[in-house]
Amino acid sequence: MKSLKKQRRIQVIALAAVALTLSTVLIGYAMRDGINFFRAPSQIVAEPPGPAEVFRIGGLVAEGSLVRGQGKSIRFEVTDGGATVPVVFTGVLPDLFEENQGMVGTGQYINGVFEASEILAKHDETYMPSEVVDALKEQGVYKDPNG
Repeated sequence: MKSLKKQRRIQVIALAAVALTLSTVLIGYAMRDGINFFRAPSQIVAEPPGPAEVFRIGGLVAEGSLVRGQGKSIRFEVTDGGATVPVVFTGVLPDLFEENQGMVGTGQYINGVFEASEILAKHDETYMPSEVVDALKEQGVYKDPNG
């Protein structure tokens, strides 16, 4: 009698372990395209990612680098004080996007140029994404807006 209960308990535990493993694999597979890693310009210059990798870049829009092309094409540079990466974006920029302000872009690094598919800018006078603040602090460039 006891061996039957013990055998049933082992079967339930084994089934639960298989179900947990399978669900973890399925969740990881479903999220493979939804995970975008953040990189600062210094990290991109030091270790350039592959052209197929989609990631986020963040930093300050370099002063004097914003050039509007024909149509909706925009070129600018993003810096963290240690390195500068050229960015190309086709689309409509956020209203608060300007030089010397924080930004985060999503896209791919192809032939030395970050081709952005999405650009985000700060949403008020003092906000800057925490990843950008950390990258700027690492380079010694960050200035606290609150003094």
